[in-house]
Amino acid sequence: MKAALLTALNTDLVIRDDIELVDLGPGEVHVKIVSSGVCHSDVSAQNGTIPSGIPCVLGHEGAGIIQEVGDGVTDVKVGDHVIVSFVPACSKCNACLRGQSYLCETAPAMMMTPHFLVDGNPVPGFAGCGTFAEAMIVPVAATIKVDDDIPLDIVSLIGCGVTTGVGAAINSAGVTPGSSVVVFGCGGVGISAIQGARIAGAAEIVAVDLVESKLEMAKRFGATHVCTPDEFEGIKKEVTAGEGFDYALECIGNPKTIRATYDAARRGGNATIVGVGRMEEMIQFSAFELFYADKELKGSMYGGANVRTFMPKLLRLWKTGKLDLESMISRRMPLEEVNDAFEAMQAGEVIRSVLDFA
Repeated sequence: MKAALLTALNTDLVIRDDIELVDLGPGEVHVKIVSSGVCHSDVSAQNGTIPSGIPCVLGHEGAGIIQEVGDGVTDVKVGDHVIVSFVPACSKCNACLRGQSYLCETAPAMMMTPHFLVDGNPVPGFAGCGTFAEAMIVPVAATIKVDDDIPLDIVSLIGCGVTTGVGAAINSAGVTPGSSVVVFGCGGVGISAIQGARIAGAAEIVAVDLVESKLEMAKRFGATHVCTPDEFEGIKKEVTAGEGFDYALECIGNPKTIRATYDAARRGGNATIVGVGRMEEMIQFSAFELFYADKELKGSMYGGANVRTFMPKLLRLWKTGKLDLESMISRRMPLEEVNDAFEAMQAGEVIRSVLDFA
């Protein structure tokens, strides 16, 4: 089958048509990928920000159709349409049992288990997935069944960016009606965070980005104000009288913007860090300011979502017109153009490119 393979850091993906799957094991499912979003985390794997192993089949935001199920699988059957979740929800580990399935303890095993064969050698999929391939094998706990009548290109977006961004606003930050929100970064996750803040009832939503075209897009999805970083202090004064925002969300993963996000939140406010930064990068805070500002500073893993309940809710919001997913798809393209999709994303030309395997 065809798949896009990362063979070295900071190089284009290589399209191979001779990739194979390992044998299906107990508790696993064989999924035919129909659609895969191209997420910035895939670029982060390509450039080494997120360790992935090399070689590796990239892609982690996908949807498809069950082709085969392993022994013991009863949750899904052949023919079911599913979202691929890069964090499984086993419903049995300590994290799942305490209501934090986004920290499921089976995720490391999934990420380290190779499910592809390249030249006869076992190779992993990024984040335990590998949706830049025509088919894949994952634990059944990493699949969420969806209604057959929902287009799978729409479904694929739920696999990462939308769940991460909307969930960050609603679950992690806990945006409340009538509050003020600022979102740094207007890529796929940032746009989703803006939509999440809108759905939660925020009164003011400020979008901050370096790219003017992204700011124009942000208005379509719910931003009430937009600005570049240079204009931010003026917007902050206009919207909050200089006090700072109730909620500040960072969707980039850069130390400077993480620090700016903390500073943008008012005293007693909330700063939620959604973007993934490099392991060696550090952010500094003084001991006094942490005491005096009394702000909540937190990370957001997979939007703080229980994927088994939150992903279906997102699709219900889409069905009722409250969550705009169609407009997030800027381009549809074949797998062979995945490197062009990477370039377009890094240039700020798209919200999401979707790879079509149908």
